[in-house]
Amino acid sequence: MTAGQGYPTGRDYAAHLERLAATGKEMHGEAHLCARLQPPPARILDAGCGTGRVVAFLATLGYDCVGTDLDSSMLEIARQVPGVAWIEADLVALDLAQHGVTEPFDLVVSAGNVVPLVQDPAAALNRMAAHLRPGGLLVAGFGLARTHLPTGAAVLALADYDAWCAAAGLTLRQRFATWDGEPYADGPYAVSVFVRA
Repeated sequence: MTAGQGYPTGRDYAAHLERLAATGKEMHGEAHLCARLQPPPARILDAGCGTGRVVAFLATLGYDCVGTDLDSSMLEIARQVPGVAWIEADLVALDLAQHGVTEPFDLVVSAGNVVPLVQDPAAALNRMAAHLRPGGLLVAGFGLARTHLPTGAAVLALADYDAWCAAAGLTLRQRFATWDGEPYADGPYAVSVFVRA
């Protein structure tokens, strides 16, 4: 992720999230879905973690967490949260072993329209899958229509996304319309759960 998302810096994005939280909006739907799919203790990688909102909450639930992002201004905010390893890296060429992280993950989460924002989604998905243990889950949610995407994000077809995941050795397990787990029915947003064979 980059500070793209319509906000020039991590501080701007963090302020946006604070305003959302102040309205009473549920801010941890992504984390709650991950917890239902993979109970603690487990290792979780937040791929495109931004300011760390999702993985920071998962850490409080007892998960062993790593967050990675390309945007240093986002990570500046994220690093204020203790107990999580924060790594600046490009998802397209993600190799956490270069940062001393060699144990595979039980779940990789990619929330916040990360996949449509990366330059090469197929390559990024391949690198995310490479960090999963056999049987591990890749959980990613993103908009499928321009109205559900930030400026600079590509409009992706689910058929393409599924093909990229298959090429990375992943098999579709479930698909939801929201992070709350509502059934998917060809809507403008999808949360896909893939498993590594």
